[in-house]
Amino acid sequence: MKVASVIIDQDAKALDREFEYLIPDELELKEGERVMVPFGARVIQGFIVEIKDNSSFELTKLKSILRSVDGFPVIKKEMLALMKYMADKLFLKLASILRLFLPSEMRTGKVKELVERYVSLNQDVEIPKNAKKQAVIVEFLKQHGKVKFSEVSNEFGYAPLSALVKKGVVSVSYEERKRSVEFDKISGEKKALTPLQQRAVDTIKENKTYLLHGVTGSGKTEVYMNLIERELKNGKTALMLVPEISLTPQVLANFKARFGEEVALIHSGLSAGERFDEWRRIFFGEAKVVVGARSAIFTPLENLGIIIIDEEHEQSYISESNPRYDTHEIAEFRRKYNNSILVLGSATPSIESYAKALDGEYTLVEMPVRVNGMEMPKIVVVDMLNELRHGNSEIFSIPLLAELGSVVERKKQAMIFINRRGFSSFQRCRECGYVAKCRDCDVSLVYHHYENKLKCHYCGKRYKALDICPSCGSRNIKQGAIGTERVVEELKRFFPGVAIFRMDNDTTSTKGAHRSILSQFRETKPAILVGTQMIAKGHDFEDVILVGIVDADQSLYQSDYRSIERTFQLITQVSGRAGRSKDQGKVILQTYSPRHYVYHYAQNYDFKGFFKKEANLRKVTNFPPYTKVLRILFSHEDENIVAKEIKVCYNNVQKVKEKFIDDFIYLDVMKSPLNRIKTKYRYQILMRFKLAHAEEIEKELFACVDKKAKSSVFFEINPQNLS
Repeated sequence: MKVASVIIDQDAKALDREFEYLIPDELELKEGERVMVPFGARVIQGFIVEIKDNSSFELTKLKSILRSVDGFPVIKKEMLALMKYMADKLFLKLASILRLFLPSEMRTGKVKELVERYVSLNQDVEIPKNAKKQAVIVEFLKQHGKVKFSEVSNEFGYAPLSALVKKGVVSVSYEERKRSVEFDKISGEKKALTPLQQRAVDTIKENKTYLLHGVTGSGKTEVYMNLIERELKNGKTALMLVPEISLTPQVLANFKARFGEEVALIHSGLSAGERFDEWRRIFFGEAKVVVGARSAIFTPLENLGIIIIDEEHEQSYISESNPRYDTHEIAEFRRKYNNSILVLGSATPSIESYAKALDGEYTLVEMPVRVNGMEMPKIVVVDMLNELRHGNSEIFSIPLLAELGSVVERKKQAMIFINRRGFSSFQRCRECGYVAKCRDCDVSLVYHHYENKLKCHYCGKRYKALDICPSCGSRNIKQGAIGTERVVEELKRFFPGVAIFRMDNDTTSTKGAHRSILSQFRETKPAILVGTQMIAKGHDFEDVILVGIVDADQSLYQSDYRSIERTFQLITQVSGRAGRSKDQGKVILQTYSPRHYVYHYAQNYDFKGFFKKEANLRKVTNFPPYTKVLRILFSHEDENIVAKEIKVCYNNVQKVKEKFIDDFIYLDVMKSPLNRIKTKYRYQILMRFKLAHAEEIEKELFACVDKKAKSSVFFEINPQNLS
């Protein structure tokens, strides 16, 4: 009798191991199948990860698997190998990794195939005169052939149709119907490649990792599609990742036009049914090209020929919630497993990726000019302190208002970027300094004018807006830094009658909202689109001739070693939305720090100059990519438990430091900057060490955590957000 190693589908530390079960002779099971097993007094779901001939336990003590859930392996061999890699490398629980590989509603049984009932005439018989409705149905089916059961029932009644089925006059059949994803239909005409694009396609052919550094508007998408086309001709499949859900409607439309029904879409904005059906199309090989956001990296594509990560620098490719992973690492694992091509594309590559390209770990491919031959949009830096000195206390500078007026007059389009949603970032009492904070999270609440509510952007709770200070009773309430909602209000004041669209997490929370806003904006002229990061990249609107950056300093002074890099990337990306057709684009960048070096490099689109400056700074100060930052984060509802458990862990980490004393640059334990989120207190151990023995150090650090700890524990390597 065979023995199966099963991982129980329960995300609990105590169950984070393989359990052995006997496979009954009547069941033909394979590795990767979902099975129902007895577990204590319960029957629960598990995944078979290995089948073997014997057990380390006595066979008489083992329980037997009860049944298969699906009748076939839902976790493919590549994903089982990936599970082991992620568990070893990223300190993740096995069950939480396996959950990444399946649609969550499929795991919980909340969604299944959509099966439609059809009826058709089985035999032509004479219907009794008193059964007039039955006769009408027979006549209807004679004319129309096979029809949906529901249509006939609604039109002529359930009873007469059922009577015909019972008599055998009408037969019933069942067919699965796929829930289709909506997309904009555009021309799929293939564009002739420029010499630079053709050179890129010809260069990217070996099974290794490439960094495609192309300026905004250089035609990277067309290069991607040509590369995918080549892989499909070779009988391979392709995976295309984009950083934002807002980009998927446009990318999907392009890919559907070129590759038709071979394209599947995976992202969190799909309905449960759509996600399930798209996953099944991929699993059974009906879809050969997958377009999606971060989670699409786990889709069960076989014979993978190419993986493309567009806007590879984006921090959204790093999962900051459990289970935590870096999409680049998963893509690299899949590239090696499938012996395929990995392309990382960006106008502003991350410092880490560009350093790897210069060191030869990646192959660098460059596309330094726009496909339309136009120059990059001119960036005008406006000193907002100077605006104040001249009596302008508005949120818009005089140059920005003048350029917006010109856009309206010419019936063109503009995009206004402000990386903060809501009306203002907080409400503060001017008398006593009280700031409204969330009861469950250690963060200030954001004021939303339209709903007149205060919202927590971490847990989603809503509170009544302040009229009176609850601390001192004053009515002197001040609004904090502005957000998208306030920008829209102000624009309406300056440009009444002009169509103004807003795109942020608040306006795109409903299904299809991204697509709707973007298509409305595309069709409206003149128009202004106000938005957060989701408008900063990838979008291609031929009539956008102006981009306004309201508060360029916002990302500059965050307490993070990546803040200057992110500021450069955001400016370059959002500036690239202007002038993508025949009209020259312009950018108005508002700042209170016009002499900061980042604006000099951004104004000249000088990525190489910026990289040289920033990389040198990182090398001197011992920050990635020349070292590793590792954070161990503990969280629990009881602060005493967190403090106690992290202290034990910290003592163990100090022993690792003593062993690798020459490698450690920094080590400390502290409360997280955001000390409480969703009722849980958060403490962290932060460390930096050299690369020479990094893998050995990481393995020893993983062993520092007590597996019986009550706190939730997360390991983050080079975390994107240290708050």
